[in-house]
Amino acid sequence: MSTSSFSLNDGTSIPALGFGTGTALMKQDAVDPTKTALRTGFTHFDTAQMYRTEDQLAAALADCGVPREKLYVTTKVAELKEGETVKDALQESLSKLKLDYVDLYLVHAPMHFSGRMKEVWKEMEAVKREGLTRSIGVSNFEIQDFEEFLSEATIKPAVNQIEFHPYVLGAFESLLEYSNKHGIRLESYGVLAPITREPGGPLDPVLSSVRTRLEQTWGKPVTEGQVLFKWCLQKGVVVVTTSSKEDRMKEYLAVLDMPDLTPEEMAEIDAAGRKKDRGDPELFGRYKQYVQLVRSRETNAQG
Repeated sequence: MSTSSFSLNDGTSIPALGFGTGTALMKQDAVDPTKTALRTGFTHFDTAQMYRTEDQLAAALADCGVPREKLYVTTKVAELKEGETVKDALQESLSKLKLDYVDLYLVHAPMHFSGRMKEVWKEMEAVKREGLTRSIGVSNFEIQDFEEFLSEATIKPAVNQIEFHPYVLGAFESLLEYSNKHGIRLESYGVLAPITREPGGPLDPVLSSVRTRLEQTWGKPVTEGQVLFKWCLQKGVVVVTTSSKEDRMKEYLAVLDMPDLTPEEMAEIDAAGRKKDRGDPELFGRYKQYVQLVRSRETNAQG
């Protein structure tokens, strides 16, 4: 299964690999890494109101020479000011991006709209109907968050962007089933966490074994990160990643041409992932820490 894009429930499609301008590039100069990503072959770019990189993404795209219809741009609304609407926030983002529309607009997290999601989602539907975004979706949503508004939605979320890798597989089992039931495509950030943030776990020997087999089959070097990417893609999950290194970007894109993992290898990775006790009582605790970091940095800058 070698695919470069996935279909969404609204009839559009999304590139399977995206380049993110948040987290590692937040509050930094994201222009040069994004230009490198464009030159390397990425066409799917992910930003957000909270990342403060929308204007930098615009600068990178301005003279890239790639037609707008060949690009896929995602941004997200984090919070609304007093009296501000979703449309107001999106128009501000579009102004920074120097675009007439985005391809995907996401509600960044339910914690910012507690008790208001029915109202907010109706506004999301409205900006899609107006053509300001081709698709709408959410990020960091659990089943109970969907239950707050989905029954009254006239347009279902096309995407739910979450932290997704083998070590959260057990925690997200029911969310995966729910997403499949409603045709909501999962999009992953943090897919490399098992080797970057949580090394030394039960997944390590499995990734090493699969990597060795793939190298023999493909006849090219393979990294354990590529194995994780391939695992994710074969589950039908879009991958958003980032790097400032051109070689690493090429490595990521090469996954699209890499041989598939066998059903047995997929099952071995699943089983090893479920063995890991992350000790995280909150599935999206990392996102909340990220929000606190952003606010702390902004407070310090104002001081």
